[in-house]
Amino acid sequence: MTKLITATLIATVLLLTPSNKSHVTLAGTCASNCGPRPLEFKPGQYIRVEVVNRTPRVLKLDRFPEMQRMTLEPGKEYRLNQQSATEPNISLLFWDDTGRSLQAVVSKPNFGTLRLELRPSNQFPGDRSLNILDDGQVNVF
Repeated sequence: MTKLITATLIATVLLLTPSNKSHVTLAGTCASNCGPRPLEFKPGQYIRVEVVNRTPRVLKLDRFPEMQRMTLEPGKEYRLNQQSATEPNISLLFWDDTGRSLQAVVSKPNFGTLRLELRPSNQFPGDRSLNILDDGQVNVF
């Protein structure tokens, strides 16, 4: 009889003892890992766009809707005059004539400036355009 009580006691302890592999899900706030906030400007705000070539090659730029083509030498910076961020949409296409991929890194160094750094990339097809929409949103495609 003592063997039966001992076996029952051991089985009960093993079944009721929590394991170290607990599958408890803890809720967190978005601030814990939401990523960076998207860049945006107030609709109608005037902004300056700075484009910097961080590649060892000459890059080509097309600005729409003005249909203005530019060439950007390695290490050089080009500033677009202050433009309304939202009227109309502004698009800037960029490419390397040799067909190599580019990475566009956008930042907002101050209230009215949008900085676009073009860097070499190993990902194909890479980034090709910057769009500033009429609602102030900034997108890189």
